Amino acid sequence: MLLDATDRRLLLALAEDPQRTAVALAAVLGLSRNTVQARLAGLERKGAFLPFERRINPAALGYPLMAFVHVHVHQPALARITADLAEFPEVTEAHGLTGDADILLRVVAADAEDLFRINKQILAVDGVQRCDTNLAMGELIPLRATPLLQSGSQR
Repeated sequence: MLLDATDRRLLLALAEDPQRTAVALAAVLGLSRNTVQARLAGLERKGAFLPFERRINPAALGYPLMAFVHVHVHQPALARITADLAEFPEVTEAHGLTGDADILLRVVAADAEDLFRINKQILAVDGVQRCDTNLAMGELIPLRATPLLQSGSQR
């Protein structure tokens, strides 16, 4: 998916104020409302937008703790193990890895005792060999795309 300069300007304007309407975006960018609407629809089709769910803060739901769990698994069972891990509501994200661990989980918890419970559940999944859990002490660089949009590079 390649984005042109207009798409990048549109995304930057949305990153600055995601509440802007198509009319407001058109005014800010010097484009027609129809052009903005067509561009937004095209960006949606291209998969440029993540689901709204990614903007919901787990802390607002009673899960202020976040941890990253490196999971070591029996490789032939990776697909089943991943499906089992997806059943835990506190597992908010999972990535396959190269290196020592096989899966990196982002998990949320109400407190340290809750994190211990979640860790035990992960370890109880058939095929999970071990977990290394790291508590996130604070977010230093939040998820961002603005610097990539501003760099103007297309890869």
